[in-house]
Amino acid sequence: MSFYRNTVWFIKGLQEYTKAGYEAAAKHFVAGDLDVNMSGRSFMITGGNSGIGKATACEVARRGGTVHLVCRNRERAEEAKQDIIQQSGNENVHVHLVDISSPRQVWQFAESFMQKNVLHVLINNAGCMVNQRELQEDGLEKNFATNTLGTYILTTALIPALTKSHDPRVIIVSSGGMLVQKLNMSDLQFENGTFDGTMAYAQNKRQQVILSEQWAFKHKEIHFSCMHPGWADTPAVRSSMPDFYEKMKGRLRTEAQGADTVVWLAVSKEAIHHASGCFFQDRKPVSTHLPLASTRASKEEEQQLLMALEELSRKFQPRPQPAQSARDAENASRVACSSQHNV
Repeated sequence: MSFYRNTVWFIKGLQEYTKAGYEAAAKHFVAGDLDVNMSGRSFMITGGNSGIGKATACEVARRGGTVHLVCRNRERAEEAKQDIIQQSGNENVHVHLVDISSPRQVWQFAESFMQKNVLHVLINNAGCMVNQRELQEDGLEKNFATNTLGTYILTTALIPALTKSHDPRVIIVSSGGMLVQKLNMSDLQFENGTFDGTMAYAQNKRQQVILSEQWAFKHKEIHFSCMHPGWADTPAVRSSMPDFYEKMKGRLRTEAQGADTVVWLAVSKEAIHHASGCFFQDRKPVSTHLPLASTRASKEEEQQLLMALEELSRKFQPRPQPAQSARDAENASRVACSSQHNV
C-alpha cells in the first residue's frame, strides 16, 4: 500500500505541486480577493523569519496588518523584521522569541501574549523535519514536539484571545505529503522500527489536518483551515530534503507562490465562505485522501489523538502562582457570597 500511495502522490505532485501546477491554477484566481486593507487586524505567524512564513508576513504587512513573528533565533528574526518593514513600509512588525518544540515555552508565551495583545489570525507555519530521531529537552521526539504538540498547545492556548476578536481565523501550513499517511496512534513519537524523518513529518502533517477538522467542529466561532503550499524552493526544503531539491529545483515554486494560499486564507473575504476545517491547495478546498489509499482514521482514533495531546500538553502547562491562586479563590468566594445574597 505504501508503494501505491507514494507513486500516486508523486504523479499528482508533478502535475499539481510544481511551479507549472501553480501557474495553471493561478489562471482561475480572482485577483481582487487580495485587494484588502488589514489595518487594525493582528496576525501571528510562527516560523516567520524565512521561507513561506516570511513571504506571508510581507504580504500581510503590505496590506496594513500588524505582524507578530514567532521565531527561535533572535538574529534571524530581527533581520527578517527589518526586511519586512523595508518591503512593506509597515512598521507594525514585532518579534517574539519562542521555540515551538518546547511545550513550556509555548504555554508561557501564549499566556503572556494574551495579556498584552489582541489576535485576529493565527498562522501555524513553523515546521520541523529532522532526519535522525532526536529528542528535545523534555525527552519528546523533535518532529512531533514541533509540528504536532507545539501547534496543538499554541492554538489551544490562544483560542480565548481569538474568540474575542472579529472574524478570527486559524491557518495551519500542512503538506500534501500527509496524503501518504494514515493516522498512527500506536507510535506517536516514532519509538518503534526504523526512523524515517520524511514519513515522520508526513504523519505529523496528517495529525495537523485532523486537528483542524476537530477544532472546526468544536469552535464554530473561529474559521479553521489547513493548506498545502506545493513544492516550494525554501531554506527548509534545501536543508531537510537535499536530494529532492537537487532533482526538482528547476520545477519548484517560489516562496511567494507557496505562500499565496496562506495569504488568501488569512485576509480574503472569499476564504471564509468555505466551510471551516477544509484542506486547501491553490485557493481551493481539496480532498484529504488519495483514491483507494485506505488512509481514513476512525472517529475513535481521531478522538484518541486529541485526548493524547491534551493529556501531554497539560503536563507542561504552567501552574498559577500562589498569590494569583489566592486572589482567584478570594474572588470566587466573593462571587459565591454575592450570589447567595441574590437568591
